[in-house]
Amino acid sequence: MKIDIILAGVGGQGILSIAATIGYAAVEAGLNLKQAEVHGMSQRGGDVQSHMRLSDQEIASDLIPKGKADMIISVEPMESLRYLPYLSKDGWLITNTKPFINIDNYPDEEALKKEVRKVKHHIALDADAIATELGSVKSANMVILGAASPFLDISYDKLENAIHTLFGRKGEEVVNLNLEALRAGRKFSLENQ
Repeated sequence: MKIDIILAGVGGQGILSIAATIGYAAVEAGLNLKQAEVHGMSQRGGDVQSHMRLSDQEIASDLIPKGKADMIISVEPMESLRYLPYLSKDGWLITNTKPFINIDNYPDEEALKKEVRKVKHHIALDADAIATELGSVKSANMVILGAASPFLDISYDKLENAIHTLFGRKGEEVVNLNLEALRAGRKFSLENQ
């Protein structure tokens, strides 16, 4: 088993929480893990991306070559397109359709959606709207992770266990919000493949 994932978004959207959740689940599953992160800016709004490699074999490098990523998981549509050159021809793009507009010349939203639809295997959803409906827009990142979960080759139960581990100290309400968000994203993905 080997899966190479690019995680993309902007600061404050929860990319690192997605990475930590996948990482905990992978370690619990007995997989090897290598990860490299790039933070464009430390404050909210800077681009954030992470290369995450999971395998049942030894992993030599933490960087994913262009054209070799099995999946791009993005919480922002423009950021998802930025990393398309890394996606393999049979890879999956999982992206939020809700833009994080922090620049004056942000691209036309419809043009972005059109580009996403050109990707052979993609799941595009308004994770912010789903998370808001559940009671917390902050859990939009977990909606996106849930949408990616059918393609991760990691037991879904292990992702839920990771959420308990990561968010447990914040209280049961936070854990349950994140679990509901994860389940909602997974449901969307399973119904819209």
